[in-house]
Formats: sequence, structure tokens, C-alpha cells
Amino acid sequence: MSSKYEQRGVSATKSEVHEAIEGLDKGLYPRAFCKVLPDVVGGDDAWCNVMHADTAGTKTSLAYLYWRETGDLSVWEGIVQDSLVMNLDDMGCVGAVDNILISSTIGRNKNRIPGEVLKTIIQGAEKFKDRMAAHGVGLHLTGGETADVGDIVRTIDVGYTTFARLRRDEVIVNDIRPGNVIVGLASYGQATYEDAYNGGMGSNGLTSARHDVFHKDYADKYPESFDPEVPREVVYTGSRSLTETITVEGQETTVGKLVLSPTRTYLPVLKRLLAEIGPGLSGLIHCTGGAQTKVIKFIDKDVRIIKDKLFPVPPLFDLIRNESGTDWREMYQVFNMGHRLEAYVGERDAQTVIDIAGSFGIDAKVIGHVERGERAEVRVTTPERVETYTD
Repeated sequence: MSSKYEQRGVSATKSEVHEAIEGLDKGLYPRAFCKVLPDVVGGDDAWCNVMHADTAGTKTSLAYLYWRETGDLSVWEGIVQDSLVMNLDDMGCVGAVDNILISSTIGRNKNRIPGEVLKTIIQGAEKFKDRMAAHGVGLHLTGGETADVGDIVRTIDVGYTTFARLRRDEVIVNDIRPGNVIVGLASYGQATYEDAYNGGMGSNGLTSARHDVFHKDYADKYPESFDPEVPREVVYTGSRSLTETITVEGQETTVGKLVLSPTRTYLPVLKRLLAEIGPGLSGLIHCTGGAQTKVIKFIDKDVRIIKDKLFPVPPLFDLIRNESGTDWREMYQVFNMGHRLEAYVGERDAQTVIDIAGSFGIDAKVIGHVERGERAEVRVTTPERVETYTD
């Protein structure tokens, strides 16, 4: 990774985290996208438990800037969705798409985050729950903890913990094998259950995007929005304003809102995929931390992933690259670059995946295939060359 990325205190590979957990129990199905545990809740050997925790990351800092500049509280509803989806869609990739319990953990700096923001966040979770219920996805909000921790949080941190119980014979264990084709589901555009065009950002790479796209004035105006230990030369180095108007695919928005596009959930799609294909799904990968290299953690040592028919680079990621000058290799390791969900299936099931996604207004297509190799690796065809990533 570039020194600029590291200087900002972020690791795309999370190598230190992986070292810390090396050797720990990986659960019932080590290659499943989430750790799957025995059914300690029900005590039934035919069932299992899945629990997950995540946050919206530094996307909250960008939401804070936009809210301070515009007074637009709706960006906090997007942050709620970001944090929820980073949990729920990970769980969806093991087959948990219904009857999910959710608990929140919100830490705020009370001097900077007033009650109206908290209210928007809490009510935003209810709105998201109701929207998913319309598609047969049952979410249950159990409450949570909201704490004033200004000594350790500069603005606000929004996180959730999710839990589900499911049958073991319904778990997607990620048995990704040579002969599979890879269907990618677009992260951008507008799904039938979304209110506006989605730039496809998700909730990864925001530290890089925020500092690379937006201009230096924000550093002086909102010093609380970044780590004071970060060298000033890598803080807000871009040329764009948060409120600058931009037109994307015929829709007018602002640069700030484009980058803040709420992380798309694929839960409605996953629910239908599991019902209609089920055992035909060799694997499901949520391209979050690690982006187009994420899958390498879930394959055998002799499996090669070939991604040679990717979506064209969406406007948002072109914007980020043009502002940052980041090379393509790093872009595909940090950002999803156009698709954030991958289904690994036999060729006969590929069109079914594409059709189900299309019924929700989400573009999908075969973006590659799986073959035998000499080591676990992912080969990604970027606009300039083929990049090879190994574990």
C-alpha cells in the first residue's frame, strides 16, 4: 500500500488484526464468510448461531462534515444503513437473511453531536427495519448502548451487533471450486428499494476517499474531523467541495452526497437467491475490506480466481482516482470498483442470479471464473493491466 494510505493510519489488509487472531478457533465452517458457532442458544445440533459486529467506520466523519456544512440530518440515516449493512450483508453471505436480532452501540462527543442527531440515527434504524420487512427480511431491534465518551471519540461512532440462528444444512460454507463462474452484483445505480442513485461507495476506503477528494479548507474549519497525529500534508488534499453540484447518470446531487451514498444492502436479493438456488450457491462474498481481493481468504491453496470481465469503472471511483492519483492496483484493493457482492455458481445458475438481481433494478453479470492454480490467488483485469494478488 502507498505510504500516503499508511500515513493516514489505515491498513487495507488488516495484517496486524489477522496476526492477532491467527490460531483462534474458526468455527464450524472455517471458510464461511462469518464465524459459525454451534447452537449454544437452542442446544440443537441441527442448528447453529452467527453473531457479527461492525461500524460505519470513518464514514461518520464525512457525514459530520456534510451535516455541519448543510444542516442536512438525512446523512445520518445513511450512516445507520452503512453500519447495519456491514453486519447484515456479511451474515447474509452465510445464509442468515431473516429473524435477525440487532443491538446498537453509539459513542458520541456530546459537545459536538446534539440530541437531534441521535434521534435521527435511532429512528433511522426503524426506517431501515421497516423497509426490509417489506421484502420479507425480519429484523428485530433490541435496544443498545448510547454513551457520551468525548474523551475518546472526536465526533461520533455508530456500530451494531447482529445475531441469528439458522439450520446447519442452510449455511453457505464457501466451497468455491474450479468450474464456478462468478456473478458480480453492482454496487452503483438505483435498486428498487433505494430512494436515489447510489454511487457505490459502501463503507470501505472512506479515510482515503475523504482526504483525497475534499479540499484543505475543511482541515482548518473542522480539525475534530481527523486524527491530529496524521501529517498535515495528507489531510484533505483534494480540490472538491462537499456541496459542489454534480450530475451522474441524469441525476443531480452533490459530491458530498455521492461519496456518502448509503451502503447498498443485498438482503432482498440474497433471500430470493437462497430460496431459488440454495445448494447451487458454492459461495457468497461481500467485497468489503480488501475489496476485489476479499475472496482470497475463503479459497483453497490451489484455487485461482480470475476476474476479467468486471463492470466499467463507475463515476464515483473515477472521481476518487482522478483526485488522488492512486494506481489501479491499490484502487481495486481498497474500493469495490463497481460490484460489492459476488455469487459463485455453476454456469447453469448464473442467469438465474442475474435475473433475480435485475428484478430489483440491480445490474449483474458474469465477471469471471474459477480455475485450478498453484497457489491461492486473485487475478484482476484493471483498465491498465492484470494485477495478481496472493494471500
